[in-house]
Amino acid sequence: MRKRKKWLPLAVSAVLLLLFGLGQFYAFIMKDQWAERSAAKEVARARAGLTEVTKAQKSVWDENSAYWVLKGTNEAGTRLMVWVRFTLDGKPAGGDNDVYAAELDGGTSEQQMQDRLAAELPGADIRRLLPGVFNGEYVWQVFYKQEGRYYYRFYRFADGTAIGDGYSLPSQ
Repeated sequence: MRKRKKWLPLAVSAVLLLLFGLGQFYAFIMKDQWAERSAAKEVARARAGLTEVTKAQKSVWDENSAYWVLKGTNEAGTRLMVWVRFTLDGKPAGGDNDVYAAELDGGTSEQQMQDRLAAELPGADIRRLLPGVFNGEYVWQVFYKQEGRYYYRFYRFADGTAIGDGYSLPSQ
């Protein structure tokens, strides 16, 4: 009995130490991602007038740059989608054309895209739908599985029209 009482505090301490270590490891791994998201929010506030951010997503398609796409509202209450281009070293690009803002009401909403995909790709398992940039156009990027294969497809944000036929990923 006495030995059990001795091991119990030691076991609890070991578990707490392990949980603390895992938390610190997660924070270390995510630090750069969180810093990029914060920088994207600041650029969107300063250059596009975004006052409230409701969603922030990172989109990477080509090897030259990445985009953070933020959804939120401006001071007038207009709902906006803002694309902020980042360089390869994780810093916001500083050019005049590196921030693009569009009113959500003037483009295709996420719900409209989900409805379109349900009609256009029946039976497909939509894995991810996120805004991004493809060949210089602001798009909805769709990643889905259909008949055992994975595909990428792109739709223009402005009007929801498909860009090309999409890409089939090689099966394993």
